[in-house]
Amino acid sequence: MTWDLVRAARALLEAEDTRTDRGPITDEWPDLDLDTAYAVQDETLQRRLNRGEHIVGIKLGLTSRAKQQRMGIDVPLTAWLTDAMLLPADAPVPQDQLIHPRAEPEIVFVMKDRLAGPGVTAATALAAVGSVHGGIEVIDSRYRDFRFTLPDVVADNSSSGRFVTGPVGLPPEKLDLAMEACLVEVDGQVADSATGAAVQGHPAEALALAANELGRRGLAIEPGWLVLTGGMTDAVPVPPGTTVAVHFTHLGSLHLTGG
Repeated sequence: MTWDLVRAARALLEAEDTRTDRGPITDEWPDLDLDTAYAVQDETLQRRLNRGEHIVGIKLGLTSRAKQQRMGIDVPLTAWLTDAMLLPADAPVPQDQLIHPRAEPEIVFVMKDRLAGPGVTAATALAAVGSVHGGIEVIDSRYRDFRFTLPDVVADNSSSGRFVTGPVGLPPEKLDLAMEACLVEVDGQVADSATGAAVQGHPAEALALAANELGRRGLAIEPGWLVLTGGMTDAVPVPPGTTVAVHFTHLGSLHLTGG
């Protein structure tokens, strides 16, 4: 059988639904390029909507400039968030629904205005934000051992899994987001730390680049949507029995258990 975006979308959703990891699609479809990978991502979104899920926002990936250089891109990746990915506060990681979950701290925007590229700057992007929250994203690749190429991960909705946002929400003008720090603890031991500058130099820069990239595809970031601006640190595994805590300077603390 030849590969196309429908077959790729079906294969990735089947891997997700059955908790079965697989090899990269590019092993079998080496001609898969980035634009086609985004078309696969959109096809998987449509299938999610058809089964009753609803869009609640977008997530950004590869917002570290060093990681972008290694992957040969100069803008963040974008992917979709649906209500099925939202993890209620204090709920454990649903190990029976994920393959190999990992957690990473994020700065999360709640949008008050529509943001559509091209021409979006960091200043105009930040002006469209209603509130800023701390968050944890639980990523979960459908690819074995998290081995993939750039088109593979885009097609896989940038390793989406679950996410949780903290209860503290502040207006962006009250924060220095480049200096907003987070400390990651695993089982009570400090595992990593970072500031918002790890996200494209400033999370608003990442938001602007994402809005412009979506605009290139005829899409926009809508009012009320959540935007996960990208991992501030490397992701840490959350197997059963693990406890992860993330402490932000002004955005409060979040706790996540491995179930």
